[in-house]
Amino acid sequence: MKTLNPMRKIRLEKVTLSCGATGQDLEKSQKLLEMLTNRKAQINHSGPRTRIPNFNVKPNMPLGTSVTLRKKEATEVLRKLLGAIDNKLSKKQISRNGFSFGIHEYIEIPGVEYKREIGIRGLNVTATFVRAGVRVKRKKIKAGRIPERQYVTPAEIIDYMKEHFKTGVSAR
Repeated sequence: MKTLNPMRKIRLEKVTLSCGATGQDLEKSQKLLEMLTNRKAQINHSGPRTRIPNFNVKPNMPLGTSVTLRKKEATEVLRKLLGAIDNKLSKKQISRNGFSFGIHEYIEIPGVEYKREIGIRGLNVTATFVRAGVRVKRKKIKAGRIPERQYVTPAEIIDYMKEHFKTGVSAR
């Protein structure tokens, strides 16, 4: 019997929740993410030289907020958030090393009630997967390259989600 190579094992590295907003909406988005995760939300800014006049974006302007969860916390929150989309993903949402989906209104999440101070808001959820050995690429000193086979393919993500989260995947 052939055993599986432990370096080929896939794991959920992180789950990132994000909301794009400016002004008062930014505070509401921050409250929403903190309510869902019990963690402090980070405010994301535009770049120091980014200027997009059509969208009224100026340098170092706060544009959104995000929270990153790892390990057991990430798994629990992902399981809860998948309930908002009926535990189904489409193949378009899955790419190499991860998948993303959006939730139009946070009240779609099971067990979450409407809060007047937040209003009606949506959020984006991104799950990232890795294999052992990715540190070789990420380290600062003597960073190396990892081969293409070390990345997690969409087919492997689908299998992982079916096995661990009982998630269905549609073709559209």
